[in-house]
Amino acid sequence: MIEYSIHTLPNGLRIVHNYDPSTCHVVLDTLYNVGARDESPELTGMAHLFEHLMFGGSVNVPDFDGAVETAGGTDNAWTSNDFTNFYTVVPAANVETAFWVESDRMLSLAFTPESLEVQRKVVMEEFKQTCLNRPYGDMAHRLRRLLYTTHPYRWPTIGKELAHIDKVTLRDVRDFFFSHYAPNNAVLAVSGPVDESRVLQLSEKWYGDIPRRDIAPRINLPEPPITEARRETVECDVPQTRITIAMLMDAADDPDYRVADLITDILASGQSARFNRDLVMGSDIFTAADAGISGSEEQGFIRFAGALRSNDPASLEKAERMIWRQLDRLRSEDVAEHELQRALNRFESNRTFSQINYLNRASQLARSVMTGRDINSETVLYRQITPADIRRVASRLFRPSGSATLIYRPRTL
Repeated sequence: MIEYSIHTLPNGLRIVHNYDPSTCHVVLDTLYNVGARDESPELTGMAHLFEHLMFGGSVNVPDFDGAVETAGGTDNAWTSNDFTNFYTVVPAANVETAFWVESDRMLSLAFTPESLEVQRKVVMEEFKQTCLNRPYGDMAHRLRRLLYTTHPYRWPTIGKELAHIDKVTLRDVRDFFFSHYAPNNAVLAVSGPVDESRVLQLSEKWYGDIPRRDIAPRINLPEPPITEARRETVECDVPQTRITIAMLMDAADDPDYRVADLITDILASGQSARFNRDLVMGSDIFTAADAGISGSEEQGFIRFAGALRSNDPASLEKAERMIWRQLDRLRSEDVAEHELQRALNRFESNRTFSQINYLNRASQLARSVMTGRDINSETVLYRQITPADIRRVASRLFRPSGSATLIYRPRTL
């Protein structure tokens, strides 16, 4: 059980506090309710660009990293299709430094041409390295285009293409910042050996005068169901054939989201999971096989993937049949109770151990407050999943006519 308290400042900033005397450090984790789904289809990659711009200097702190490092701290960030997260860790004695620098970049960035150009080049280079110049690098782009036709989940957080980041202007940056990065669109989680009264005092001192802002409405374009199987085969410079089969699944607020998540654990989490036991160790077709979910707040996707030993067409056909056989088994048979309990025990242990770390705990607290889901209820809700639930959700989701299949094959000379 994680003990925490929640307070809201008059400007709308929600503050969640967790007292942790077991560490000598404090983390400030700021979660903004903005991600790649909030971008224009003609100017994607903005949220990811801001992950970098937020370290490029704010109105009163020209060197964010330098100020944090001088206080003996570290910082970093991540972006998803739904959220952008920034965190700063400092020794407890220097906690006010973290409040100072984090609040200043919520107030306003410096918005200098120099900062934009530096971060633009960094982001474009990252795009080249991760998407253009490595095997399977464009997989996220291709898979999302197969699955989504209308929803902004149809592009990954790094953006659709280099040209979008290349044409971003200072005006674009200002508009995006002031319509998304605001106290009334954020949650600040504080965890460490600092008591609640001190956290509230510092929050009011450093964040209290930041004005509320008009937040741009979220783009809401419901994705129509897939009614006919979609398929794409890519021949390029990759070392081995890979197959990915994906389907749209429930949003994070739907109880069946947890069921789909648990299904991927049953199939691919641990050495005793079905994919490792039956596809990798039990055949000569796969060198690796895994499963996962996109973890999206709205209608995300569940995927099943494998890397093949041989690149011949017969092996590919057999591999695809073997994956579908595993999915059909979940549709036609109840998962054994011991197998279900093993997956649930693994989920609970992973979640429990992750929350020992104050940084992970703060991040989870921020997200739970942002989404209105109690951090202490998740394990209980997972424990309520039954074999009948797994069979029901598998029967609904795992249909060939509702699937998207992406295949990478080595280029033939």
